[in-house]
Amino acid sequence: MNDLTQQAKECFARYLGSFVQMHREGVLEQYKQYEIPREMELQWFQEMVTGYLQQLSIRDWEAVSALDALSRQFQAPVIVENTASFAARNLLSADSIVRLMYAESLVGIIRSNKGVIPRDLLFSACRTTVQLLESVIAEPLVIDPGHELQSLGLKDKRGLNSRAKKSIEEIEVLIN
Repeated sequence: MNDLTQQAKECFARYLGSFVQMHREGVLEQYKQYEIPREMELQWFQEMVTGYLQQLSIRDWEAVSALDALSRQFQAPVIVENTASFAARNLLSADSIVRLMYAESLVGIIRSNKGVIPRDLLFSACRTTVQLLESVIAEPLVIDPGHELQSLGLKDKRGLNSRAKKSIEEIEVLIN
């Protein structure tokens, strides 16, 4: 890969393939000058998706948030399938904030990929997401060190529950 292609790839990755974000930051024209073929961009998307899927963790939600952002630009059933599968296997032991953030990102991922995923995967991912949200509502507030309600604009458990209920309503809309 030559230097210009590497620079283009770094720019593409920094903005998660979002031309809107590139435009906002004033780098879209520079990126377009690289004249990257769409096939190469799709390959870069695949690489980013694979990387973020491997970074999924119950300790934070950065990788799932990145997958949510990527899903707005690039739809792939594997994003929904692997993220929902990770959540089902691992997240019921996570703290309340991580579960809420994963669930909210999963709602975004499902919404973005709804047109490209089979119906059974849609229902399975929605079921997993609702289980996460219901556990946030039903269980006592648990916050691991380093996670704070205030960083999410929340004051207490009631605010957390309100956001969880809002996401459940969004899931109901997605299913219907």
